[in-house]
Amino acid sequence: MRTPFDTLAEYERRSLAHAVAQPAREIAQDQYRGVGYRVGKRRLISNFGEVVEIVPMPPVTPVPGAQPWLLGIGNLRGNLFPVVNLKQFLEGERTVLHEGQRVLVMRQAGGDVALTIDELYGQRSFHESQQVEPGDLADGRYGHFIDRAFASDDQRWGVFALGLLARTPEFRQTAL
Repeated sequence: MRTPFDTLAEYERRSLAHAVAQPAREIAQDQYRGVGYRVGKRRLISNFGEVVEIVPMPPVTPVPGAQPWLLGIGNLRGNLFPVVNLKQFLEGERTVLHEGQRVLVMRQAGGDVALTIDELYGQRSFHESQQVEPGDLADGRYGHFIDRAFASDDQRWGVFALGLLARTPEFRQTAL
């Protein structure tokens, strides 16, 4: 007598026997891939390993006595995390929040943090031959987090180190 498990195992075996092998996708060693976004006038890219996910702006509960760039605490699927206005932290100017606002969720010691961005461009890939000097992309406070850039289609993209941002003492100290 066949059990339901035996039937499912047979379906799996037959399905795998007819599966078409997909070509292996290797990322070339001379490629940089990441998430592209804009903060202020700067186009930035951060490594996929530094971005946990990209989600719509969650409802935010303000935190009394916090830095002005800390918008408050958000809740995503039962997990609480701080929501930071990245532009205000870096430039002192607040991002104008809008319908459909997205946030990048990054991992840091002690939990995730959501960062507001002005615009999301999605996945971007650059060949090492497209690397250029960061120039004015690294002006001001951005200079602490951008050490290289890429050029593509007359646009320059600064590589923004979210991991370095998470370790910055000023970023970790949100109380006034």
